[in-house]
Amino acid sequence: MSNRFVMPLIGGLAAVISIALVTLGNPVNMGFCIACFLRDTAGALGFHSAAAVQYARPEIIGVILGAFFISIVNKEFAPKGGSAPVTRFFLGFSVMIGALIFLGCPLRMALRIAGGDLNAIVGLFGFAVGILVGVFFLNKGYTLRRTYDVSKTDGLLLPLITLTLLCLLVVYPSVLVFSSEGPGSLRAPVWAALGAGVVMGIVGFISRLCFVAGIRDSALFRDYSMLSAFISLVIVGVIGNLIFGKFKLGFEGQSVAHTDGLWNFLGMMLAGLGSVLLGGCPFRQLILAGGGNSDSVVAVLGMFVGAAFAHNFKMASSVAGVAENGKIGFVVVTVIVICIAVYNTLGKKKEM
Repeated sequence: MSNRFVMPLIGGLAAVISIALVTLGNPVNMGFCIACFLRDTAGALGFHSAAAVQYARPEIIGVILGAFFISIVNKEFAPKGGSAPVTRFFLGFSVMIGALIFLGCPLRMALRIAGGDLNAIVGLFGFAVGILVGVFFLNKGYTLRRTYDVSKTDGLLLPLITLTLLCLLVVYPSVLVFSSEGPGSLRAPVWAALGAGVVMGIVGFISRLCFVAGIRDSALFRDYSMLSAFISLVIVGVIGNLIFGKFKLGFEGQSVAHTDGLWNFLGMMLAGLGSVLLGGCPFRQLILAGGGNSDSVVAVLGMFVGAAFAHNFKMASSVAGVAENGKIGFVVVTVIVICIAVYNTLGKKKEM
């Protein structure tokens, strides 16, 4: 079946899964959020001490294991890596900083729009601008170094670590930290969340779903298939939220969101730019990591550390607004990201 028909179905499925998870206990407009859930997991493992956002999210575990499983079944598990690992780590870090200024990854941005949160539409404009800046660099020749085949061990490490985390969550949860209040305390049952993550991992791997690719591919190739997934996610999400009484149109009083339009715009702009330079959104990076791509593992680790850093140094936003340290961090990180983009565009040409 053509992507023209498949991708809207995939987007609709993502919306249904997300709404189901909210109905089962996840925070409103946060049925699925890679940035938020990596942040919560970092807290559960003690990498930050923000009491409201600490929980080893089974959804993250499920996405990685689902992608790993289907890559083995389809005989597409081919570990690769070695492409500018330090650069990828920092780009992952930068995407997380932007996401936590906005309070959500591109997937959650779509879910917030579907829930009536107009702040997320402001974020969408910033996201589009960030992607288009990235496309500018791509058109000028931006590239990171080529990847190489690596050992099977490199590809297996993340799934094994993820399985270990699942065992701790199910068998020995006392070693983990659990929020007793705030977003981290709102969670769907473990097995439902895990199952949802596995489905998203399988579907994401097969479809190559990426929430950056919609705008990027439209601008570069006039390919609108990924964009149709984003649009259908929003449409189905609106319908689902209306049915379950979760739709609330406006800027004020939205779940885990702030109303600072400038920083909603800038946060998602940084997330969009960093994702284009990485080659995919946080969801796509997690899928690739589960499928054996060690470059994406490094990017995910950068996001993980970025989440811990943002909370340890009080850079993450809250419902009260954007932290002053977050504004300073944004400027510093954005300047470095632009330098990375310029060097890997113009610098590479000088090397040739």
